[in-house]
Amino acid sequence: MPSPSGSEKRPSSIHADMHGFLNRRSPYTILPTPTPEDVISQPGDIFFTDSPTQDQVSVIEACLRGLHDVPRAKGIFERLRSTRQGDPILEARMYNSFIEAYLEMAHREELNRPNWLEDAWALYNDMERGHEKVDPTPNTYALMLQAWLRYNPDSSRQPVYISGAEVHDPVSLLRNIIGRQISPALVVSDRAFTSNEEATEAIKALSKAAAEMGLASVVNELGLTEFLGKQIEDPLEDVPEVVPVMRPKKIEVVQHDDGRVTQLATDEPLPERAQGEVPFNLETLRRHLSQVVLARRVLSEDVAARQRLLEQSVYNVAVERMKHQAEMMDQLGLPSKGLQSNDLKSWMWEWHQKLQQRIKAEVENLIVEERILARMKRRSTKSEEILLSPFLRMLSPEKLSLITIMEMMNLHGSGGVQDGMKTARALLSVGRAVEAEHKAEICKKNNISIPVPAVNAPRAGVQNIFTGDGYKDLYARRVTAAKYMEDAEEWTSDWSQLIRVKVGSFLLDCIMDVATVSRTIQDPRTGEKFTEEQPAFSHSYEYQRGRKLGVIKFNPAVADRMSKDPIADTLHPRHLPMLVKPKPWLSYNNGGYLYSRSWAMRFKDSREQEIYLRHASEAGRLELVFAGLDVLGSTPWQINRRVFDVVLQVWNSGERFAKIPPAIPDEPEPVRPENMDTDNKAKVVYLERQRQWMQNKAANHSDRCSVNYKVEIARAFLGDTIYLPHNVDFRGRAYPIPPHLSHIGDDLSRGLLIFEEKKPLGTRGLRWLKIHLANLYGYDKASFDERVEYVHKHLEDIFDSADKPLEGRRWWTKADDPWQCLATCMELTSALRSPDPEAYECGLPVHQDGTCNGLQHYAALGGDAQGAAQVNLAAADRPSDVYTYVANMVEKQIEEDIKKDDPIAKLLEGKVSRKVVKQTVMTTVYGVTYVGARDQIERQLKDRGDIPAEMCWSASAYLAKNVLASIGDLFKGAKDIQNWLNLCARLIAKAIPQDRLVQSFTEPEKPNARSRKKEPRWKKEQMTSVVWTTPLGLPIVQPYRAVKRKQVMTSIQTVFISDPTSPSTVNAQKQASAFPPNFIHSLDATHMMLTALECRARGLTFASVHDSYWTHASSIDQMSEIIRDTFIALHSSDVLKGLYDEFRERYADYKIPLVSLRGNAFKKLNLAPEQLGLTSEDTKLLTEGVAEDEEMLDEDALALDEDEDELEALTEVEQEKPKKVVRKRGPRKIKSEADIEARLAGRFINLVDVLPPLPEKGKFDVKAIKESQYFFS
Repeated sequence: MPSPSGSEKRPSSIHADMHGFLNRRSPYTILPTPTPEDVISQPGDIFFTDSPTQDQVSVIEACLRGLHDVPRAKGIFERLRSTRQGDPILEARMYNSFIEAYLEMAHREELNRPNWLEDAWALYNDMERGHEKVDPTPNTYALMLQAWLRYNPDSSRQPVYISGAEVHDPVSLLRNIIGRQISPALVVSDRAFTSNEEATEAIKALSKAAAEMGLASVVNELGLTEFLGKQIEDPLEDVPEVVPVMRPKKIEVVQHDDGRVTQLATDEPLPERAQGEVPFNLETLRRHLSQVVLARRVLSEDVAARQRLLEQSVYNVAVERMKHQAEMMDQLGLPSKGLQSNDLKSWMWEWHQKLQQRIKAEVENLIVEERILARMKRRSTKSEEILLSPFLRMLSPEKLSLITIMEMMNLHGSGGVQDGMKTARALLSVGRAVEAEHKAEICKKNNISIPVPAVNAPRAGVQNIFTGDGYKDLYARRVTAAKYMEDAEEWTSDWSQLIRVKVGSFLLDCIMDVATVSRTIQDPRTGEKFTEEQPAFSHSYEYQRGRKLGVIKFNPAVADRMSKDPIADTLHPRHLPMLVKPKPWLSYNNGGYLYSRSWAMRFKDSREQEIYLRHASEAGRLELVFAGLDVLGSTPWQINRRVFDVVLQVWNSGERFAKIPPAIPDEPEPVRPENMDTDNKAKVVYLERQRQWMQNKAANHSDRCSVNYKVEIARAFLGDTIYLPHNVDFRGRAYPIPPHLSHIGDDLSRGLLIFEEKKPLGTRGLRWLKIHLANLYGYDKASFDERVEYVHKHLEDIFDSADKPLEGRRWWTKADDPWQCLATCMELTSALRSPDPEAYECGLPVHQDGTCNGLQHYAALGGDAQGAAQVNLAAADRPSDVYTYVANMVEKQIEEDIKKDDPIAKLLEGKVSRKVVKQTVMTTVYGVTYVGARDQIERQLKDRGDIPAEMCWSASAYLAKNVLASIGDLFKGAKDIQNWLNLCARLIAKAIPQDRLVQSFTEPEKPNARSRKKEPRWKKEQMTSVVWTTPLGLPIVQPYRAVKRKQVMTSIQTVFISDPTSPSTVNAQKQASAFPPNFIHSLDATHMMLTALECRARGLTFASVHDSYWTHASSIDQMSEIIRDTFIALHSSDVLKGLYDEFRERYADYKIPLVSLRGNAFKKLNLAPEQLGLTSEDTKLLTEGVAEDEEMLDEDALALDEDEDELEALTEVEQEKPKKVVRKRGPRKIKSEADIEARLAGRFINLVDVLPPLPEKGKFDVKAIKESQYFFS
């Protein structure tokens, strides 16, 4: 049997370090379970800061910004300090912001200066004492040193005498700086010093203090720091080479673990000219520190400047382009209501001019009314709006106007709303965009140097990151860079959903009032034209799935232009690729784009997941996840110009072609039958076809807009090297952050992208390029040799496709992935026609795809030999195809049903292809329900187009039943693991922490508002999510909780928004049904990250789309070896045993109500009663499903039916709940702990005692995949 790569076998180069790393006991991030909403949040709570507190913190930031209302911010701050002392939300940077504001107020208000300075020193002293658990930072000491320099009693500038607070001189400040092991260099280079003169004065003051204290090392460090600030910039950067220049030698420095900066030993003396003649330059010092102290090089200035401009001035560039367009129209003498009015940019410019004036006037009105009400000391109906004025003043009216217009354009067609958007989504999106731009401005203002990822540095001499020392080194370097960047940034607060909605409502109300378009229509009878001024946006209601939904609709004229006009100007850079390597991930919320705030995980407002991620990041448990994201983001790409030219030609033609939708829908409208009013069946068929036609028309328009985005972005980046910053979803799966054009997109997106680096093909690379072409065409289930031969037979078609893609035979258009096929045809043609095909340098990504990757992981987890053979884990001469196998089984069943004269079977005869069943087979082991399978198959049948639309639902229901039945015992091992995961999740979701359970019996029960009956308090305490840790240390928290929405009144409509800061009980059914697929996805994400890191270690270019791994054709053999080695290393670590052990440790003190185990649930656990300490009476109650105490009845009790399909359907089919008779009971009183223990006995049991044992493992050895050619192919 040849090796998978076809080359000579070599010993695995995956170090034993990786095996050791994966087999170690993963450090768990274990945090308390959130408490119910009605439990008063205690100071220091790490979860779910309540919304009112979050709102107050946001108001503080808004009031401090620009010194808008410092006294008000101070009042809120003092209240929070007294009521929430030690709370993490009161962080050091917030304290620093107040000190900075106090100093600025002291500068502004001369008469009140002593009071403001007294406040600043008092706050600093409180930080220094440590009572509030907030330690001073370099920024704190820089501010206080600045205060002393400006206002000390001996100052020649503005001496101030303060009696109410202890004032610290430089000696005292330096003593505290040294005591906290903070480098004085970081203090004197802090952003608090805004002038070179003040920074120089600070250095001298600290140097004098150090001399008085006898600290020679500090004197030397500060002297060196001053010298670095006087370094002369290299004149060769700005003048021609012929000009003779002198350049002083740069001094090499190093920062020690304790923060000190010292000079490395050198034989050359310091240049005299640099010591006295060059003035101190603060920016120069900061650049040196960002380069030397962090051991990073600054990004090259040319492309970095372009990226900085792209992110900094997006709104300015947009307005300039709109203005230029309008001016050009005027110069051409076009009337304002003529051609100009039909251009999208011109409309947007007109809206912008009106909107910024409207916003300016409205904000001024809010400020005036706020002042009036402050004097009158009373509130009005507008008081909530007035609270918005600090937030609306954070950005200029011009920028607010542009943000509103561009967000509206970006939301077009979102959320399933044709030519519009959901109102709630629009309000939140605009509010979020304002918040994001404000934070980006804060980041831009400080001009922070961006460090380059450590993993991108040359690997020579670097320790293996899977060793203990290598991992620690990675952690230390990241923490150093993160600390530097955090200190350099100002404090900002996250806004609550309420504030985002209010800000969004204010701005949307303004734009809907002022934005108009001119529409001209022609009377079909008279030919007369009518012109009318109409609103560009309107608010209305639609019904979706029986629910009334508020929507904002685009005027038809605007919607029509959206699919035709260039729309690149409406894209924010956070939606675009980058021109430089992304900022390395330094923490969970610091990386990716240079100025637009990004998060390493998409947790979709799950506060619990965010807190877990933050704690894991701070504890240094995510180093390999961050390093993996840096690897993925640092892959350089280019736009494939040859493919782009073809795409552009097709796009401009407006025709339907190769998955590009036509400009005008080409599907004819259904003809209304003549007998529609008399024949009910004909009417139903016609209405169904009409509905489908309308849906297809809307989908065509949406697809056209989507392709427009891709084409515009590709055009903008032609000739550039681009990068795609990545982050992960809550399961750990990596995604590019730019949504419109990336390799994770559709076939068109992938066809437009090519690796920037080109590599010679070589013999093996040329072979893999041919195999790749066969795969893209759909000929992917033959042997490798047969695929190569298939390409040889079609060489003429391939050449024709490359030479004449649109004028020739168009062979490439019949491929499964036509645009990628065309790109490969062009590349293969160029290679074969070159003088030496094997020397041809190719940048085309070549893929290695897993075979139903979820099943591969299940087979490896369970040692399932039968499942392994079906998904190519076991060696074979030809690739196995489980989808075709199932499709053939279904066809046989159809033949049997045809004999029984089944009309649906007759309709489906010969139409059940591999593609029809593929998605359902793939997702079966992920827990797909019957309803889900039916919907999947219905979509495939509609795409075929050979089954009447009105029959697709019935046909899909028939097929779903047969596909699920045909799978049967084929994946028994996977089913056993899936059921084990499902049952564990159901038990965890019912669990309650011991301390909260005891507390629940001491708190009075509150009657249910609807039923007026007392609800057991412990039911509200079922707040436990399923949490686990991936082998790379990433904590995964399932976010499924009962949906709680908050009603918010806005000027547009009342909206209901979910509040992530308001915890609710978990959704036990969703927690259980989602756990198997989420767990498997976390494993495939781990496998991908391991492969990415190892590919980078070997110098391979790497990209991935979940279970599809990409590299150069010449590197496929190396990557194939890595894929197998990392998969073996991962599954050799006994993943399920590790999960079981984690559950036992994580939920050690949790209990579940016995009532949740009644009926089949107890039988499924297969536990002896004596194991649980149950009496025979308790056992009888559980097995019969009867509860002794009606108060203990659990309406969501585990209902494990014998039919596993029914179990899966629980998530999508609402189960009818039997009514229960409740006896009246008198109030009960808990008097002591003994009473509580007695109450709990026999009713609650330890969760770890009922966790089911692991499924029995089969005999398949995962190491066998080394011999499988088709494991990934």
